Amino acid sequence: MNKLYLIFLFTTILTLRCLKDASAACHADDESALLGFKSTITADPSGILSDWKKGTDCCAWHGIECQGSNRVTTLWVSGDPDQPNSFLSGTISPSLAKLKFLIGLYLLNLRNLTGPFPALLFQLPNIDYVYIENSRLSGRIPENIGKLSRLGALSLSGNRFTGTIPSSISKLTQLFQLKLGGNLLTGYFPTAIQNLKNLTFLSLDQNRFSGPLPEIFGSFSNIRILNLSHNKFSGKIPGSISTLAPKLAYLELNHNLLTGKIPDFLGKFKALDTLSLGHNRLSGTVPKSFSNLTKIFNLDLSHNNLTDPFPEMKVKGIESLDLSHNNFHLMTIPKWVTSSPIIYSLKLAKCGIKMRLDDWKPVETYFYDFIDLSENEISGSPIGLLNRTELLVGFWASANKLKFNLESLKIVKTLKYLDLSKNLVFGKVPKAVSGLVKLNLSHNHLCGALPATKFPASAFLGNDCLCGAPLSPCKA
Repeated sequence: MNKLYLIFLFTTILTLRCLKDASAACHADDESALLGFKSTITADPSGILSDWKKGTDCCAWHGIECQGSNRVTTLWVSGDPDQPNSFLSGTISPSLAKLKFLIGLYLLNLRNLTGPFPALLFQLPNIDYVYIENSRLSGRIPENIGKLSRLGALSLSGNRFTGTIPSSISKLTQLFQLKLGGNLLTGYFPTAIQNLKNLTFLSLDQNRFSGPLPEIFGSFSNIRILNLSHNKFSGKIPGSISTLAPKLAYLELNHNLLTGKIPDFLGKFKALDTLSLGHNRLSGTVPKSFSNLTKIFNLDLSHNNLTDPFPEMKVKGIESLDLSHNNFHLMTIPKWVTSSPIIYSLKLAKCGIKMRLDDWKPVETYFYDFIDLSENEISGSPIGLLNRTELLVGFWASANKLKFNLESLKIVKTLKYLDLSKNLVFGKVPKAVSGLVKLNLSHNHLCGALPATKFPASAFLGNDCLCGAPLSPCKA
């Protein structure tokens, strides 16, 4: 009885599996569409599409998802940015227009796809999500982009699109994500975007936009991420940005031409995680209201014309801070920085700091990746600090009064950048510096034979008695 039951159960499972396999073959139109796409790919060195073979079930191919009656609903093909041979060369075949049930098209980090905006998208009746990121598409965004009114997300970031953003984009009222960063787009801020009231994510960064930012941000009651950095926007920070306070988590306006004072209302952004205003022309003092930004993790106010006093922050744990190259006279590293258990990046170059580095006792040093204390009046030794780090990538402390034996410095495996120029450093240059990417030890009191390195003579000039390549040979 038990044997018969087991045989029956096994037979049933096998039959169901065979029936499923038989029914799982994707639609002929979908297979043809995908093979057409593959046929226009001229290089696939890492074999991203290697299992796309005629006569096999395309629903099982890499990057393909089918639903319902085994129609392709998702096409997700991505390269690995960390692998140099993980890319596709070629064009986006119009054959993809046959994928009538396609909901999401994701072509990510493929690097070498060329051609214009894919017109085939206008022939896909069910398309909701389009992400074509980090490739080489070019030309203008089509004037009739508004016909893609079903779209919930559109990302063309990291390509080479030019021209202005068409006004018909105002018809994409279902969009919750619009990402057009990293292109060559021009013109003023596209005011048509104010109709996209469902946006939670808007990025226009790394383009060539210019002119003032319009007072339209009151339209975006749900926005959480706003990135307009690396453009040429000018004028003051719009007051309408204040309406974004309840939900905005990321505000990135850095690397523009913005002027005026930092608005007091930014201190009311209780949900703010990241605020980047660096590399502008902002002036005046930092608002006292910034002490209310208790949840902020990343703050960049660098390369402006900001002046004292800097407010006492009540942040529970800053991750990255950059106040470099303003007109601050901080005198010491702020207590709220010293007490942070999670900080990994501290940049206070030219901040008017006058202290002994030995006296600075941060709560946590393990996570530090980057420390820049250049162009201050810091004395003492960094050994107690740096020898407690395990993940340090870069340390910049040029133009200070640091005095210590360089041979006492522990150079961790992660360290790539070290600038101790224009200090009072003495001793010999250790062999471990040869593994760095960039080094500057010029204008110190170092002595002795240099280890073999790839660095130019400028990295060692102005010391007491260094010798050996790339400097003069050592005397016998």
